[in-house]
Amino acid sequence: MKILFATSEIYPLIKTGGLADVSGALPKALAQLGIDVRVVTPRYASLKIDQEHPLQTIGNLSILGQPIEIAQTLLPGSNVPVYLVDHPVFSARQGNPYMGPDGNPWHDNPERFALFCRAVVSLATSALVDDWVPDVIHCNDWQTGLIPALLSESSTPKTLFTIHNLAYQGVYDRNTFERLGLPWSLWKENALEYWGNMSFLKGGIVFSDFITTVSPTYAEEFQTPEFGYGLDGLLSHKKDRVRGILNGIGDDWDPETDPFIQKNYSITQLDDKTVNKTELQSLLGLPVDADIPLVVHIGRLVEQKGIDLLIQAIKELDDRRVQFAILGSGEKRFENALQSINHKRPDQVAVRIGYDESLAHQLEAAGDAFIMPSRFEPCGLNQLYSLKYGAIPIVHRVGGLADTVKHIHPNSIDDHSATGIVIDHLDVNAIKWALDYFISIYNNREIFKDIQKQGMAEDHNWIVSAKAYSDIYTEIIQG
Repeated sequence: MKILFATSEIYPLIKTGGLADVSGALPKALAQLGIDVRVVTPRYASLKIDQEHPLQTIGNLSILGQPIEIAQTLLPGSNVPVYLVDHPVFSARQGNPYMGPDGNPWHDNPERFALFCRAVVSLATSALVDDWVPDVIHCNDWQTGLIPALLSESSTPKTLFTIHNLAYQGVYDRNTFERLGLPWSLWKENALEYWGNMSFLKGGIVFSDFITTVSPTYAEEFQTPEFGYGLDGLLSHKKDRVRGILNGIGDDWDPETDPFIQKNYSITQLDDKTVNKTELQSLLGLPVDADIPLVVHIGRLVEQKGIDLLIQAIKELDDRRVQFAILGSGEKRFENALQSINHKRPDQVAVRIGYDESLAHQLEAAGDAFIMPSRFEPCGLNQLYSLKYGAIPIVHRVGGLADTVKHIHPNSIDDHSATGIVIDHLDVNAIKWALDYFISIYNNREIFKDIQKQGMAEDHNWIVSAKAYSDIYTEIIQG
């Protein structure tokens, strides 16, 4: 079975969010199952290439008269080939793959990712590399949504489209559609046309042979008006070809072997986690005291993540004996609000704006709890990392958060099944209640440690998810 995995980012080569983590881990797990999987992604200027596997140019393509070079490397820690689509719209720009230095999307993103999609189709159908032609192209999010559309007149290869977040749809006006030179057969209601505009994401949904998303609950949620962002009707129409598969955890997230943390620890050496806590407190300028509960948060500072509600809750909990450590970037109003709280209460709230992979690991290893009050969350990865690292997740009952965190209540404490705190109706008061509930649990160390261990004992290995994807590939290939 030959799979070409198309993605706009992949860890550790380039990362802005969870898509990169999935793209870096799932292909490795598929390869472990004996699947011939290869990855294709743009060659960004900021790509971090493994020095042990330097780039090799393996071929050239011509897309709409533009020369495209295809380079190859290996996904670090594996034998999975990674093909890189090299064109100046990617390789001549430093920084974020999607955003310019002004914090706004690159003005030519539709042209950039249409070019990428065309290159993937050409690569997949031309046998450019070793006469290799995939059985299935596994597409991911709107940046790859044109691939199934461009293949709509062909019976091979088959396509699987994974939606990691339906809120990001790649919607552009009709002038953009015309500028991209797409076939006019795609400008219709049951194709790319979307309320007078075009949608890359809709193209992936309409034309792919199968659709997946990253948790069973989100697969149900995005078929409703509340979470469907205008595409709920289309997704409901295709529900027989929609499935939710939970993401997993890669080997790079394991407190026993994590190279980023101060001291490795395990479920049988949980006391060693305290070393990471006190080291982080010192690093962030918080009072060093292992007995103070530490709540951490890592994420994009946008409304989806509930950061506005968390900021207000932290403001109203200034008299609690608790510390907060927050890492993230996003909307300036939220960055400024967090920095203001940090300035006023440096002994209680530490804030780092930006993203730092090493610090993210250190926060998980140090935290007693990880708060994730998302308004919606297709899967979420940080709550899975938190379970593995013994940081109790505090989450909203939506999407993958509902699927992965078991609420702490008296019965679940008695039968040792509790793993975190789950909010049913999200608002500031609910977050305050959840934080107070966590503090009360933390102060009962026997129960707290039991809940930590229950979370750490759960198995969220990527192999489980990879087997589910393998079954879908087989289903698609067999028609």
